[in-house]
Amino acid sequence: MTTAPDRGTTPEAPMLGIPSMPAPDYPSDVRERLEADAREIIARYPDSRSALLPLLHLVQSEEGHVTRTGQRFCAEMLELTTAEVNAVATFYSMYRRKPSGDYQVGVCTNTLCAVMGGDAIFDDLKQHLGVGNNETTEDGKVTLEHIECNAACDYAPVVMVNWEFFDNQTPESARQLVDDLRAGREVAPTRGAPLCTFKETARILAGFPDERPGAVEATGGGGAPSLAGLRLAKGEAPPGRLAHPRGPAGPADQPVPLPGEEAPESHPSSHDMPQSTAASDPANPSGRPADPGPGEERE
Repeated sequence: MTTAPDRGTTPEAPMLGIPSMPAPDYPSDVRERLEADAREIIARYPDSRSALLPLLHLVQSEEGHVTRTGQRFCAEMLELTTAEVNAVATFYSMYRRKPSGDYQVGVCTNTLCAVMGGDAIFDDLKQHLGVGNNETTEDGKVTLEHIECNAACDYAPVVMVNWEFFDNQTPESARQLVDDLRAGREVAPTRGAPLCTFKETARILAGFPDERPGAVEATGGGGAPSLAGLRLAKGEAPPGRLAHPRGPAGPADQPVPLPGEEAPESHPSSHDMPQSTAASDPANPSGRPADPGPGEERE
């Protein structure tokens, strides 16, 4: 006769991302403070469940990631099930599901950034920090991750720290960046607001104002590379000059032609102009042959 296994001593199987129940509650003073913030967030929406995304940022600002307790809190405030909250919290990558660092360092490894050096930066930082993707340094300062796109292709390769931009990076500059973060030295993004911790960033993403002096004014607008296309569309000459890809370089002060203007043969972009014939076959002009006359046949 076979004997059934002793279920009382078997460890509980993992629930595949669904938190075990019940989750512990926040301490009473923390709960009271978060409830006041949550009510302010919920009041912004005609349908309370629409407040779930900012509420998840709110609880993330408390502990640095979305905990079981945070999910329980969101569910109770919005009268949802924890399964509904968990489905959203595990869908979006901006919500962390495990403890992470004060600074989330994201290296873009999408196509353009990758070929411009993003892959090299990511591999270098993994070795330099001694961590893999989505892992945190032992001092709890830096969590490293690769990001599919930072929406800043005109500044590639780009690294983000807590969603602030560090443009035109190299392996050397990226190493210096993470070393400064770990040492507590002041680090300024290439553009945008001053850097703050991940918890502080999460509270701002929850919809609360950034009260640091000058932070809002520092956000600014699009940079020169982002606005180059707009200037061209307006017929304005872009700053700088085109690089000369072949042959001797032209005059350094030669102006870039405006849209509709023909570039002189000596201009750096003249190699892109349609040529009358191929250099390898000068006897046969390029372009569409002339239409045959009456009674003539096309060769």
